[in-house]
Amino acid sequence: MPVNIRGRSFLKLLDYTPAEIRYLLDLSKEFKRLKRCGVPHRYLENKNIVLLFEKTSTRTRCAFEVAGNDLGLGVTYLDPGSSQMGKKESIADTARVLGRMYDGIEYRGFQQELVETLAKYAGVPVWNGLTDQFHPTQMLADLLTMEEKFGSLKGLRFTYMGDARNNMGNSLMIACAKMGIHFTACAPKELFPAPELVEAAKAIAAENRCTVRLTEDVDEGTRGANVIYTDIWVSMGEPDEVWETRIKLLKPYQVNAAVMENADPEAIFMHCLPSFHDTKTTIGAEIAEKFGIPEMEVTDEVFESPRSVVFDEAENRMHTIKAVIYATLC
Repeated sequence: MPVNIRGRSFLKLLDYTPAEIRYLLDLSKEFKRLKRCGVPHRYLENKNIVLLFEKTSTRTRCAFEVAGNDLGLGVTYLDPGSSQMGKKESIADTARVLGRMYDGIEYRGFQQELVETLAKYAGVPVWNGLTDQFHPTQMLADLLTMEEKFGSLKGLRFTYMGDARNNMGNSLMIACAKMGIHFTACAPKELFPAPELVEAAKAIAAENRCTVRLTEDVDEGTRGANVIYTDIWVSMGEPDEVWETRIKLLKPYQVNAAVMENADPEAIFMHCLPSFHDTKTTIGAEIAEKFGIPEMEVTDEVFESPRSVVFDEAENRMHTIKAVIYATLC
């Protein structure tokens, strides 16, 4: 059956069917081919989009800007100090103003309810560049990267290690369930995803002949996995005071050589970035000095190994975001 998502917002993968996700992945592959072959694809000239960022980013901003420029779009970037949204102007009013001027709106920030409100009132497609609950554009890049490495998605064994109740843990669980990938969250119980979301994911997984499981046991959770995935232990916007507690909780869930050895021999390592795999960042150096831990969620050995595909994954943000923009605006 043909897929048409023109005019729709892209807020979370729960809103999309496996067939619609497949369409976006296939479209991403085509845009990646065009980009690499140097074939112009300015299919959306004379349209304009705006990027609203309450949380800063390297990959998300650059991916949206390059994707927009490649498609012939005009792109406006508004940082937290460049908009009255939520300060002097309500979210609903901001949405209705921007929707009169732009053909699409990207939002990256905190509450999922905020991006949902933007989509309700804007009258144009709204794309979620990240909220505290979901990160759907990252999911498309991750799925595309896995498919490139393994040839197909169905039946893969995927393990997420770390804070499994954050936006990445939530989103990866749903993405895997939608696409027939066996998902394991390997984390302390305190950091398991919300029970209601787990139940929703299990129901979706049953429809797609895969499984969702949660475990505190690192050996059990990583044994034979095709993909080992992690994220930073403290998210942007969380207070500095949580570092000590989070390190104590998650140090046993660090991705290291032993974890990769326990996984499938052909397993890959993935990370949405940025990563604290060394002390070459301000925060990494500060945490190392304060807590005596020079490598956090992943060791430098694993991060820099041939099994690491994190930069392929980062590049794929651009191709998949381009697909989302085009498919919803064309």
